[in-house]
Formats: sequence, C-alpha cells, structure tokens
Amino acid sequence: MSHEYDEYQNGKYQTENEIEALVTAFNNCTLSRSEWNHSAHLTITLWYLIHYNEQEAIQEIRNNIKRYNAAMGIKTTKNSGYHETITLFWVWVVRDYLLVNRHQDSILQLTNGLVDAYDNKYLPLQYYTQDLLMSWEARNNWLQPNIKPLN
Repeated sequence: MSHEYDEYQNGKYQTENEIEALVTAFNNCTLSRSEWNHSAHLTITLWYLIHYNEQEAIQEIRNNIKRYNAAMGIKTTKNSGYHETITLFWVWVVRDYLLVNRHQDSILQLTNGLVDAYDNKYLPLQYYTQDLLMSWEARNNWLQPNIKPLN
C-alpha cells in the first residue's frame, strides 16, 4: 500500500502534505505497524501540540495511541503497548523543542528539525533507569525521572 508519506527520505519529509497524510493515517488507524516508528511518534506529537493546547494534545495523543493500538491488535502488557511515562516524556521533549523553535516558518521545517534532533529513541534512558522505565507502574502512570530531572 502506497501512501503520500512514503516519500519520507533520508530522515526528511519532502512536503507538508506528507505530514498531514501520516497524521490522517494514524488518526484513521490505517497507518501500518511498520510505519508507526519513532519518527512517526515524534511527528504525531508535534502535530497535536501545534493544533491543540497542551492538555488537549496530551489527551488526544494518549487516546489515539490507545485506539490505534487496539485497531492493530496491540495489547498493553508488561512488555508492549501503550506506555504513559514514555508518551509524556516525549510530549515534554517535543513541547520544549517547539518553545525554542516556534519561529520556524512551517510545520515541515519544525518536523524535520525535530526528527533530526531527537532521532535517538533511547533518550528516556538518560533520565530513567531501565528498571523504572520498564516497570508496570511506569507503563500505566506518569512517573518522574530517577536519574536527572526534566527541566
């Protein structure tokens, strides 16, 4: 199945339409599981933070990830599925990125810059021990970092 966002090349979106197509596919639960990767998570989070206030964006992100997972047959277990602490950690990262980079002209520039800057999906492990981050409590509830604080 070919999508408009298939043109995402070399870590860069080529057009704003690709971003919108990705968001639409995610919202409609038609995004393939292989396309629901770290870059897509960042893109979706940025899109919601631009289009909603922070609390609404968090609620939309949370609800739509859970809805997408259910549509894909992804159950929340000890080792997979929706993860509240990781989701809210990345909301914090993207929000801070957006505060610094709002001057950029377009969502295309913002998104490509974000994906370039935060392509390391293991960044949360600089803030959390693996034991805490992979705990059932962290999967189900927001937990504060135990290595270094979020500034």
